[in-house]
Amino acid sequence: MKLHLAVSFLLIFTGCALACLQVNGSAAASPTPTPTPESIDKGKRNVRPVSKTLTDEQISRSSGEVVAGTPAYFYEFTRPGFSYSPVLIEHDEEGRGKISFVKDGSEEKITDPIALSPVTLGKIKRTLSALDFLNSNENYQYERDYSNLGDVTFTVRKEGRERTVKYNWTANKNAKDLMDEYRRIANEYTWLFEFNVARENQPLRTPAMMEAFSGFLRRNDLPDPPHLIPYLTAVSVDERLPLITRNHALKLIKQIKKAG
Repeated sequence: MKLHLAVSFLLIFTGCALACLQVNGSAAASPTPTPTPESIDKGKRNVRPVSKTLTDEQISRSSGEVVAGTPAYFYEFTRPGFSYSPVLIEHDEEGRGKISFVKDGSEEKITDPIALSPVTLGKIKRTLSALDFLNSNENYQYERDYSNLGDVTFTVRKEGRERTVKYNWTANKNAKDLMDEYRRIANEYTWLFEFNVARENQPLRTPAMMEAFSGFLRRNDLPDPPHLIPYLTAVSVDERLPLITRNHALKLIKQIKKAG
């Protein structure tokens, strides 16, 4: 009798052990599911959107999106008391680089990326070629000093060579064209900075700033107005801005297109 009970108990124990082994084996045989991009996205609400191709205007206003090469062209304007001084511009052979400036009454240096249009870059390179800049020893400074207008300094570094010139007025047409072209670039990017600040924080300032843009356009004080059409188009449909600002942007677009 005792032997019969012992055998029964042994059989029951063996059956339970086999059942446990089967359960554990099934669990081990089922691998943990590999997370998919979809499942990751569902559990992660703040997924960074995929970057898209930027327009020239977006490139010029999006910090970190401009991938500039080694700077080869350097411009500096200094004149204490002016709205922006000093103004520093540096860019590579493709027109990519940065602008830095200090507003009058402030000590903070503002730096923004720049992307010069092919038209603007072409004018700069043709002017430097006409000056034979790296090979020339000409002093462009006029015999009279006009430092009250502000001093400009240019440096070009190419193929292991470097030349720097400084002047505030000149009788050399090409040297004047070079000075004027960089002044126009500075006008464009300081205006863009100011307008974007107003656009985000003080929209009621933007009508007056559109008038300032119109003045630049009228005086030929912008480097390549058609380059700014995408930006003006975005302004014309920005409902955060006053209607007068949006309408003015549309008017300027027509004006730029008509001028060719």
